[in-house]
Amino acid sequence: MVGYKFMGKAHAHAYRDIPFYFDSDATPVLQGIAGRDEAGVREAARRYGFASYETDWRRLIDRQDIDVIDIVTPNNAHAEIAIAAATAGKHVVCEKPLAMTLDEARQMLTAAQAQGVVHMLCHNYRFAPAVQFAKRLIQEGRLGRIYHVRAQYLQDWIMDPSFPLVWRLRKEVTGSGALGDIAAHILDLARFLVGEFREIVSAVETFIEERPLGEMTSGLNASLSPNIEGNQTGQVDVDDATAFLAHFENGALGVFEATRFAAGNRNGNRFEINGEKGSIRWSLEDMNWLEVYFTDDEPGLQGFRRVNCTEEVHPYAGAYWPAGHIIGYEHTFINLFKELMDGIANRRDVEPNFEDGVKNQAVLAAVERSAMSRQWVRVAEM
Repeated sequence: MVGYKFMGKAHAHAYRDIPFYFDSDATPVLQGIAGRDEAGVREAARRYGFASYETDWRRLIDRQDIDVIDIVTPNNAHAEIAIAAATAGKHVVCEKPLAMTLDEARQMLTAAQAQGVVHMLCHNYRFAPAVQFAKRLIQEGRLGRIYHVRAQYLQDWIMDPSFPLVWRLRKEVTGSGALGDIAAHILDLARFLVGEFREIVSAVETFIEERPLGEMTSGLNASLSPNIEGNQTGQVDVDDATAFLAHFENGALGVFEATRFAAGNRNGNRFEINGEKGSIRWSLEDMNWLEVYFTDDEPGLQGFRRVNCTEEVHPYAGAYWPAGHIIGYEHTFINLFKELMDGIANRRDVEPNFEDGVKNQAVLAAVERSAMSRQWVRVAEM
């Protein structure tokens, strides 16, 4: 693993728990972890259960006892590490967004395909049992023709003007703001559930344009005292919020919103999909439940029903606890990495992969171009 903080913790936990819940075709062995700060990466190796640590990620790629490289770094390091790993014949899994730019994403996909390695993109929300069940209902035609998809990802952790200019607010490190950080999740869910985007018109906004220099101490928790570097300030050069309309290839109409300035929303990842025969809706903050409505329900009983997706018939749920014994955020990663392990063992493609990453990056690029031109942009043009 390259990187070890918020996502490193989530990934390491999932690798360790795969054999506890699943009879997987391959069992991950935590051989090495890399990070620039020796004291920090040494402690991460101890805490997460890695056998060794390195301060240069290239040493992990050179090692013969390592088969998979997991990238949980800031976005500006994704492409270099992934291309080097794939070129060396290592399987690669990478946090989202896949890259800083569409061109970088294409290069990563090309490198992985050229070597025939398994490659996976970590869009973990696809792997909530309720989301997988929603996919099944759509595939079975239970909603009929899809008319609408509307999705939001609302957070509030950077609203304080004194919050520092962390790496997620610096374009040279992150590529974009709320767009790449959280809109990437809801557009991936839309592609997974509904289909490909055709064209987009968008708007972006930066509400606080200057912040004190500094970094966070841990995760995405604004209540943990960040490190402020003196009295210096810097320019915020990424979006705080983005909103866009979309037409899909299958004729559906989409409405999307992503912001880190929605007070009271800690992690409001939500979608609703409306079809000719019914609707579904889901919220990450209530992730075990899928709300379902069918138009052919008898009069007097019509309305959204809440389905607790913890029964054995629900995807992945049978690996965990008895019905009604809910699971959480960390289990989405366990489900994702279970698919990665099976893909590696059987030398088969897994999803989402770098091809999904390229398609997602094309949508992100279309959103950026539209915001600049104030016009509709066809995704195929990207």
